[in-house]
Amino acid sequence: MSRRPPAPLVLVAAAIVGLVALPLAYLVVRAIEGGGRAWDVLSSRGLLELVVDTGVLVVAVTSTAVAVGLPLAWLTTRTDLPWRGFWATAAALPLVIPSYVAALVFLAAFGPRGLLQRLLEGPFGVERVPEIYGLPGAWLALTVATYPFVFILTAAALRDLDPSLEEAARGLGRSRLTTFRRVTLPVVRPSLAAGALLVALYTIADFGAVSLMQYDSLTRAVYLQYRALFDRTPAAVLALVLVAITAVVLALELRARGRVSSYRAGSGSPRPPTTIPLGRWKAPAFLFCSGVVGIALVVPLAVLGYWAGRAFTLDEPLGWSWRPVVNSVGISVVAAAAAVAASLPVGVLAARYPSTLSRTLERLSYAGNALPGIVIALSLVFFAANYATPVYQTLTLLVFAYVVRFFPQALAGSYAALDRVSPRLEEAGRALGRGPAKVFARVTAPLVAPGLLAGGALVFLSTMKELPATLLLRPIGFETLATEIWRYTSVAAYSRAALPALVLIVVSAPLVYLLRARTASDAGTPG
Repeated sequence: MSRRPPAPLVLVAAAIVGLVALPLAYLVVRAIEGGGRAWDVLSSRGLLELVVDTGVLVVAVTSTAVAVGLPLAWLTTRTDLPWRGFWATAAALPLVIPSYVAALVFLAAFGPRGLLQRLLEGPFGVERVPEIYGLPGAWLALTVATYPFVFILTAAALRDLDPSLEEAARGLGRSRLTTFRRVTLPVVRPSLAAGALLVALYTIADFGAVSLMQYDSLTRAVYLQYRALFDRTPAAVLALVLVAITAVVLALELRARGRVSSYRAGSGSPRPPTTIPLGRWKAPAFLFCSGVVGIALVVPLAVLGYWAGRAFTLDEPLGWSWRPVVNSVGISVVAAAAAVAASLPVGVLAARYPSTLSRTLERLSYAGNALPGIVIALSLVFFAANYATPVYQTLTLLVFAYVVRFFPQALAGSYAALDRVSPRLEEAGRALGRGPAKVFARVTAPLVAPGLLAGGALVFLSTMKELPATLLLRPIGFETLATEIWRYTSVAAYSRAALPALVLIVVSAPLVYLLRARTASDAGTPG
């Protein structure tokens, strides 16, 4: 295959990345217009402290998410873990819980005068539990909300792994640990790195958890600047600092990804991989999965269920409507499809034609995901009001905001999937006289479908719970489950907020199950 990409592919990819990077252009314009005020922000004493605090949180959450997501993926796809189908679905479900809901739940369970203290106070006389505010609480809430990124992408890669590679290593006398370290891990490393990248970007951009846990980060400072001052230059400068941190994260991810291609040389073995017996490690593995699911899913569901039960005892009627459910599902499906379609040209360019240009375009497309939703929303309001009035306050602009916000999630799935498909298969199709479009539709698309589904599912689930962009860009009267949760939590009506939060989880759960079943079926792995 020629190393020079087709011109139309480059133009389409560049146009998509240019649209995704619109918020970055807005920030640059704001900072330049600010002049001296921008320099005052950069030279302030508190900026370095904010950068350090943000970096500590990102490292803590990302490393924990990898430490949790990778073992979960391996246990639920490659071993004889009891109930592994259940664990595979349950471990992915926390992705649908908004970080601000997770923070509220953990405050209610483990915070001052919370459930844990009440349970310990009677029999043990415990009057004070360890402080959860600050870094511990933000770390816990964000880890629970983000480790499924690593888990879903890594599990998809493990299911798609050609078992003959591991069997060959085992046939040469290598131990299971050596085989995993030298054969399995390098193949899934792009998916693992992509998941870790999404975790880092989510942590950089999150506002809800750090705000409720009272942890000072750059994102929280950006929000405070936007709310406190009419002059938005300081907020724009702080957001650009977030972009700079993102550039560092992207460089580290590129280094972690490595240069080794993970595609198969041939069609691979049609047999499912051999199930690895856990033996005496079965009980610890079961306890590990139980602990993760217990903290990440059971505790939030229990607290939300308790609050929802109290809502039915209130004198005032609930006033429940199914319209926000329909709106949330409908717009999330459209956003997921649009994001996956937009990510394909960029993914093909990066995976098939690696160069400085393709890497630059790929890296630039991640900028939007590191920005808080309010920054993206305000930038799109600026551009729509001045240059695209017909789409102002329409669903089109809202979907575009979701694509900008969650484009890296779709791209992570697309790139990882394309990276595992050998270009030789496409070359064979071209040699038989088929055009690029037919080769992609008949050869490449079926092979990359699990990765595209995984990326689309991530966009869908993230769109379901996105709040700041939805609040600012939605048409008048367009309510979603996320806006319903915010409407009640903003006035401390937690009992009423619990019901839409539970519905959000219930509505998203079938997608997680179908995604797991589909990827397992495509990879030939029994569920």
